[in-house]
Amino acid sequence: MTGINPRVAPDLMRHHAPKLADLTDDVLFADVWKRPDLSPRDRSLITVAALVSLGRDAQLTGHLQRALDNGLTRDELAEAITHLAFYAGWPAAMSATTVLAQVTENSADTPSPADHQPR
Repeated sequence: MTGINPRVAPDLMRHHAPKLADLTDDVLFADVWKRPDLSPRDRSLITVAALVSLGRDAQLTGHLQRALDNGLTRDELAEAITHLAFYAGWPAAMSATTVLAQVTENSADTPSPADHQPR
């Protein structure tokens, strides 16, 4: 990998699994997330749905913030989580709601979609 792409992978990952960090930065976020057939907003919604369904709360925190940055609102994310309760299970949705509350409480103001550029 070239290492010319912005670092997205956490330093902890970079320290313990440097190749995984490089792949995260150079393939996942510099290639897959940049493909033109889905918008960053759509990719975020899909990613959040997958993480909620799989109960991957450790990654859900960052991806909920990314989803907000990519134009999804707190209400849209809450509605997606509610919808997923019927497909992914109630416990998964309850856990995801807790994570959403933490993410949105930590961001003082959740900007409107017009206030930011998709990542």
